[in-house]
Amino acid sequence: MSEFIKTNVDNGVLEIILSRPERKNAITAEMYEALAAAFEGAERDPAIGVIVILGGDSVFTAGNDLVDFQTNPPTGSDSPPFVFMRAMVRSTKVVVAGVIGSAVGIGTTLLLHCDLVVAGSSASFVVPFVNLGLVPEFASSRLLPAMLGRQRAARHFLLGDPFDADTALACGMVSQVVDDEQVNALARTYARRLMEKPPHALARTRAMIIPDTQEIEAIIGHEGAIFAEALNGSEFAEAATAFFEKRAPRFIRPAKG
Repeated sequence: MSEFIKTNVDNGVLEIILSRPERKNAITAEMYEALAAAFEGAERDPAIGVIVILGGDSVFTAGNDLVDFQTNPPTGSDSPPFVFMRAMVRSTKVVVAGVIGSAVGIGTTLLLHCDLVVAGSSASFVVPFVNLGLVPEFASSRLLPAMLGRQRAARHFLLGDPFDADTALACGMVSQVVDDEQVNALARTYARRLMEKPPHALARTRAMIIPDTQEIEAIIGHEGAIFAEALNGSEFAEAATAFFEKRAPRFIRPAKG
């Protein structure tokens, strides 16, 4: 397990906390492995009924750690990010998230697979894959347009524009917006309330309202193949170099031919 992923089980609730504040909770391959293990372990434990995902007090996650991504790029379906994605998609547990501050990249796309999302008033969501020479992941190319509509989703995917908590609430991506100080407490309250429900009825109802798992996994696989190819491309290399050098990237357009 990673030291940056904290887990705790209490009264049937598994709490997962992203805890790497010095890097704004940027996620490494090791952290993905720990996240996958947490979901897989919960799936094997019938006593666990709810999973709660929390970030820090000022940031949910800055997304993928670019240094680690360059060192340990996901090259296939058995890579840690994709193992985690499948584990989350296949989970039969109710998943609750509490978001304070920025949710970048996978910090936003993983929320599309949660059942209840509590957002703080400071929450900001951004899917800047194109800016990095990459493409959407975690079935977000299908799920986000379904929520926002194609044109609104295109604004965020193609231009990289962020959207705030109120916009996320209006489109249905989050369940409730509260003051930042109330986020974690409300997420835990949701979890306790869920554990009081009849478990079979709860599980069956959740299964009825979530997207088709096989279809979602197929989309994740399709996106993942393109994503892995893009990671080896010149555009990602330039975007990452520019990020570390704190300058604007210089992308080269194909010559007219």
